Amino acid sequence: MRIAIATDAWYPQPNGVVRVLGTVTETLKKRGYTVDVMSPDQFVTVPCPSYSEIRLAVLPKRRVRRWLDDMAPDAVHIATEGPIGQATRSHCIRRGWPFSTAFHTKFPEYVKARTGLPLDWLYAGVRKFHAPSGAVMIPAPAVYRELEARQFANLKLWSHGVDTEVFKPGPKDYLDLPRPIFMYVGRVTVEKNLPAFLRLDLPGSKVVIGSGPARAHLMKKFTDAKFIIASGDHELAQLYNAADAFVFPSRTDTFGLVMLEALSCGVPVAAFPVTGPLDVIGPDGPGVLDEDLARAAVRALEIDPVRCRAWALAFSWSRVADQFLEFLQPIDHDGVRALGAALSRSEPDAPEAQ
Repeated sequence: MRIAIATDAWYPQPNGVVRVLGTVTETLKKRGYTVDVMSPDQFVTVPCPSYSEIRLAVLPKRRVRRWLDDMAPDAVHIATEGPIGQATRSHCIRRGWPFSTAFHTKFPEYVKARTGLPLDWLYAGVRKFHAPSGAVMIPAPAVYRELEARQFANLKLWSHGVDTEVFKPGPKDYLDLPRPIFMYVGRVTVEKNLPAFLRLDLPGSKVVIGSGPARAHLMKKFTDAKFIIASGDHELAQLYNAADAFVFPSRTDTFGLVMLEALSCGVPVAAFPVTGPLDVIGPDGPGVLDEDLARAAVRALEIDPVRCRAWALAFSWSRVADQFLEFLQPIDHDGVRALGAALSRSEPDAPEAQ
C-alpha cells in the first residue's frame, strides 16, 4: 500500500505534530507500507508570521501535483491546513480522490491570540478546509465534542502514543537544582500560557525545556527560572527524570504529548482541567487537574511514580498506527478513471469551427 502524507510541520521542528507524524510514518514503514511525506524542507520557505521558527512552503502547488500524480498513492492523508495541505487538498478534489485529514492543533485559538480575529470566523475557515475529508482524525474526546458542536463532519477519534523505551524512569540527578523541581517541556510560545506556570509561588525550582519565539522575553522576565534546550530525545528523557512534577499550563492544546512522555518517565502531571489534560489524565489518572495550578503542582508531588509509568504504558504507537490505517480513505484509481471517461463521453461535442 502506497500512502502519501502531506504536512506543513516536519523535522527539524520540535513539536508534537512532528513527533506523531514521524513516529507513525516509521511504524508503518517497518510494517512494509510505502509512505512518502511531502514537507516544507522540499521547498523554498518563508517564516510564518509571528512564529518565525515555523517555515511555510512557497508556491507548492506544482510540485505537490507532480508528486501525487507520479506516486499514484493508494491513500492520501493531509496532516495540516497550511500551504502544502491546501495544495494537496485542491489536487485530490480535482482528481476525484478521497482523502483523510487531521486536526492536530487549535489553530484558530492561536491566530486569535495573535490577531484578535473572531474565533467563529477562524473556525469557519478551518471547517471549510476539512469539509471534503472522508475522515477528520481528532486526538482527544474533548476536541471531538468541541468540533462536533461547531458542525464539523466525519470526525474520527485518533489517540496518540509515547515511546516507552526512550521515555522511561531513570536517575533524578541530571539537574543540580533545589528540589522539588517543577518542569515544563514544549514550545515556548504565547499560546502555551507559560506565565501561568512561571508566576506560581512554588518551593524549589522551575525549569522550562524548549525553544520558541517567546523564550527570550520570558527568560528576561522570569529570572528565577532555568531555561534549557534539550539536545535530542536521550537528553530530553534525562531532563524529564530530573523533575519531581510536570506542570502543563496550556489551555489550548488538543492533546499534549509531553504529558505522556513525562508520565512514561514516572513524573506526575499538574494541569488545568481543560482539553488535553482532561483526555490524557482524566479525573482518575496520575496527575492533578485544578484551576489553582499551584495547588495542583504541590499535590502532584504525592503521586506514586510507578502509577505514572503504568498509565503511560497503555498508550502504544502500534495502536495509534492501527487507527491511522483504519481511517485512511482508499483511492480506487480504476473507478476514478472509468468515471472520468464516462463523464467525457457524456459531454456534448464541441461545435465545429466555422
